[in-house]
Amino acid sequence: MAYPKISFGIIVLNGEPFTRYNLRALYPFAHQIIVVEGAVPAAASISTPNGHSTDGTLEVLRKFKEQEDPENKVTIVTAEDEGYPNGFWPGEKDEMSRACAKRATGDYLWQVDIDEFYKPNDMQFILKMLQNDPEITAVSFKQITFWGGFDYVADGWYLRWGARIYHRLFKWDPSYCYATHRPPTVHDAHGRDLRTLKWIDGTQLAQQGVFLYHYSLVFPKQVTDKCVYYSQANWATHAKDIMKWMYNNYLNLKNPFRVHNVYQHSSWLERFQGQHPPEILCLQQDIKEGRINIELRHTNDVEQLLQSQSYSLKCAMLKMITPISKQVYHMRNLEEQIKRKIKHAIEKI
Repeated sequence: MAYPKISFGIIVLNGEPFTRYNLRALYPFAHQIIVVEGAVPAAASISTPNGHSTDGTLEVLRKFKEQEDPENKVTIVTAEDEGYPNGFWPGEKDEMSRACAKRATGDYLWQVDIDEFYKPNDMQFILKMLQNDPEITAVSFKQITFWGGFDYVADGWYLRWGARIYHRLFKWDPSYCYATHRPPTVHDAHGRDLRTLKWIDGTQLAQQGVFLYHYSLVFPKQVTDKCVYYSQANWATHAKDIMKWMYNNYLNLKNPFRVHNVYQHSSWLERFQGQHPPEILCLQQDIKEGRINIELRHTNDVEQLLQSQSYSLKCAMLKMITPISKQVYHMRNLEEQIKRKIKHAIEKI
């Protein structure tokens, strides 16, 4: 019995240096790879005047298509292809995700960020799982968030409250609808959210050793671009001071307990103890040997921090009180909601 066909969907702006490594990692497991490139209006300051990547991502995609796509699996989509002549995608990425979905011809749609990777054995595990149980409608993954390089990961309350579970893989049919990008949500022909049917949670997969390796906070330029975009996106209500966070807590470790970019909650750094996916090892080697030119974050401050017994003890305490922190956070939110309703009622009098 053949494995189900997987349509991978990628939306990307300024994806270097990950682009070719990501495509190479997905290629053996792909029925097709649909890459939607370009900027939404909130990302105009980090794109070209006509809405494309400033770091050569589109050129890398076209070169990969020309030189490394013998089975014609890769489809590159830009805003111009969807009838937006100024090159910009409208909205806030829903349209980009739908451009992926409308071209999908596989049995499943697997959304992937350009800076996220999976181990080949884990992808094989997922394919076999889907083959053995075709009733599965959605799969989520527990992510590992790399920070400041390949040797360190960020953890924290926000992640432990549920944000490290990423919704990624969905059963697919032409009658289905890609509803929203945040969070990724697909509805079947009856309008049902696929995660309300037979959903495999990322926690279950993590117990099997299957993770999403997310290299989202590795390079200074990468983090700068994200922060500029978040600072201008209407949906990113948490990101009012994101540029300040970047300068103070990413480029410099002024507060080593606010290292995650959702900086309102306690977070911390740990040393990565596992093994990277093969294409990330290739990327590391290419950087080391000068084939890839990318600025790296200095790590002396991180090393000094991780050698501190005091920091380790404080991190252990923060982990212990994670459940309490979630309850306190929800209570404060409820209190703020009540205050706003009272204020609104008084204003009406």
